[in-house]
Amino acid sequence: MTLSASLILLAYLLGSISSAIIVSRIMGLPDPRTMGSGNPGATNVLRTGSKKAAAITLIGDALKGLIPVLLAKTLVDDANIIALVAAAAFIGHLYPVFFGFKGGKGVATALGVFLAVSFPVGLMLAASWALIAYITKISSISALIAACLSPIYMSIVVGESAYTAMAVFLSVMLVYRHKNNIKDLMSGKEGKITDKE
Repeated sequence: MTLSASLILLAYLLGSISSAIIVSRIMGLPDPRTMGSGNPGATNVLRTGSKKAAAITLIGDALKGLIPVLLAKTLVDDANIIALVAAAAFIGHLYPVFFGFKGGKGVATALGVFLAVSFPVGLMLAASWALIAYITKISSISALIAACLSPIYMSIVVGESAYTAMAVFLSVMLVYRHKNNIKDLMSGKEGKITDKE
């Protein structure tokens, strides 16, 4: 197996590790898949009432995107391969081989990817998410707007076509994974970040 293929496979496998499920089990919390949207992610872990567990989950999910991309940038000098590694880590979170291919929505993992590809772009997206979340208190709106901004930020700040294409792919997938949230937003049923169950 070539180095490039190994990096892509490693990124997918690392992305397949569910921080939300593992953290919740270790800390004796309800399965995050039984909360809110039913997806294993930091927002649903927060709905269990544990800010600490949600923070650990968020960091863990972000690291799944950050680590493989930084490793790829260290070992190869090819934006196309690095972009594929980034996409593989993200896909691993969405469709994890270790959890029946039923994963989270990928917001934190995407943030980790963007921070590794371009730290300024990652910071801009984090700031955009935080600002919108502060105003609306709705995670899905924040994620959707940040997702749509990511290719724009990447194109302006970095200007590498492979990375911009990767950002477009992640953006499209993030919107797709939020399709039920979009329906709830349109019907006024979407829950807020602070909601508990």
